[in-house]
Amino acid sequence: MFSPYYKSSGRAKPLDHAALNVALYGPGARWTMTERGEQDVRPEAAQLAIGPSAVRWVGDCLVIDIEERDKRVGVPWTRRVAGQIKVWPEMINTEAFALDPAGRHLWHCIAPRARIEVEMKAPALSWKGSAYIDSNRGGESLEEGFKIWHWSRAHLGRDVAVFYEGCRRDGSRFASALRFDRAGVPLEAELPPAAPLPDTIWQMERRTRADKGLASVRRTWEDSPFYTRSTLHARLYGEPVVAMQETLSLDRFCSPIVQFMLPYRMPRPG
Repeated sequence: MFSPYYKSSGRAKPLDHAALNVALYGPGARWTMTERGEQDVRPEAAQLAIGPSAVRWVGDCLVIDIEERDKRVGVPWTRRVAGQIKVWPEMINTEAFALDPAGRHLWHCIAPRARIEVEMKAPALSWKGSAYIDSNRGGESLEEGFKIWHWSRAHLGRDVAVFYEGCRRDGSRFASALRFDRAGVPLEAELPPAAPLPDTIWQMERRTRADKGLASVRRTWEDSPFYTRSTLHARLYGEPVVAMQETLSLDRFCSPIVQFMLPYRMPRPG
């Protein structure tokens, strides 16, 4: 959805603009988002192969086979990024939610909570933990529908709280709070007060929801001119939580400067 090549092509052939994004933070940090053309994309019923990498279902486990290279344009070396990720959903939600009145943009929180195992060969890293699977789809580009949005998620015992809010392109605002129970059933929840967060180095606006409107940034993992990802400390519905938070500015994404910069971050062979 963030491909500058897809945007400039008129978005007529999505399978001609596919990429597997891998972001590893901390020691051994890696970033890959190499775009593949349709000749290197093989969609099947239970598998999507993108170049040498693939995403596939094996029973109730989502397996992600990674064979990529960190080869950002302008960097004089490349580094292998290889390994396997296994994700087992602990709850499944079958309901998608419209983010606009016309239903042109749908968000589907597929697995609000999941178990994950990561085994990387390059770099040599491994860990286990909690995960999350969602998807966005729609009948128009994100920048046609939205100016900015903020998303955050936190575990509450066996439940999961998810907040989505932002400003649509027509200027109308939206905000929702969902609480998924241990069976994955989404229930509307009371929307906590807005909790402003400090701007990023790129002066990206961030916000979340928290009890008394109070939250703090634990760590900023991704800080780009139009997108940021962070972990937060907060209290939600009376419980202390560590939350994941993301902000996406579509106004910034559309700017000529960002569109000029994106190919350096997202190469396309050939």
